[in-house]
Amino acid sequence: MVTTAPAPRGRLAGLLAPSERDPAPVAEAGARRGLRRETVLVLGVSLGSSAVYAVLSIIEKLTRPVPLSQQTTAMNQSATPGRPWLDLAYQLAGIVLPLVAVALAIYLLNHVRRPAADVRAGRFIGLDRREPARDLARGAGLAALIGIPGLGFYFFAKAIGINTQVSAANLEAVWWSAPVLVLAAIENAVLEEVIMVGYLFTRWRQTGWSWPLVIGLSALIRGSYHLYQGFGGFAGNIVMGLVLGLVFVRTRRVMPLVVCHSVLDIVAFVGYSVLRARGVTL
Repeated sequence: MVTTAPAPRGRLAGLLAPSERDPAPVAEAGARRGLRRETVLVLGVSLGSSAVYAVLSIIEKLTRPVPLSQQTTAMNQSATPGRPWLDLAYQLAGIVLPLVAVALAIYLLNHVRRPAADVRAGRFIGLDRREPARDLARGAGLAALIGIPGLGFYFFAKAIGINTQVSAANLEAVWWSAPVLVLAAIENAVLEEVIMVGYLFTRWRQTGWSWPLVIGLSALIRGSYHLYQGFGGFAGNIVMGLVLGLVFVRTRRVMPLVVCHSVLDIVAFVGYSVLRARGVTL
């Protein structure tokens, strides 16, 4: 017998109610267990492993004799300083290889318990170009909604001692540094939004989990793999995950989330690089 996920109640009932594009949960208990194991494996080769390293990183930082707020977390660093062409190869490999996990997630959605028999996974989760203008507008609006308060929260978290100083861009000053930072930002966005939202939301709904559980657990995992920045990064990314999760439930499109995340990271990476070149530190 085919069952459906528990219907949400309260204020979010209208937003979180099932729609015709909502995947039907799998009826058989064995199939549900299999899908949950699949999500653990996908997380294990992607952002789940990042979460483990982030937890170890925050433990290491907290056990130093230096307060957390006086420590620096460096991102986007040169792999081979002084050898720009080899460094470029390292940077591009670091951008391309994580996207294999995205390809794996989409492959599994297409070939294992497809959410819709007549719809490919990319179209089902809204990773396509059907609504470019609307996706750009929504993504830009979300970036402003999240980014401006997020920057203020970063300074607040650092001021009260629960976050490190984040050095967002540390590549050498070569001609390809800005394009690589842009590509890295887009890679982060595609990896996180496709796996943490498009893939996990679909799979977890297929196992019969409620929308509040799906959105909350995804946001918690998102926060956990940002713990390397400190507890401010952890809390801020949980909030970001909740907001983006609700937007996906409403629109059933992951592209606005990718646009939003790309804009946020491009501004952070390239903006930090420009400010640092001018002697400004955040």
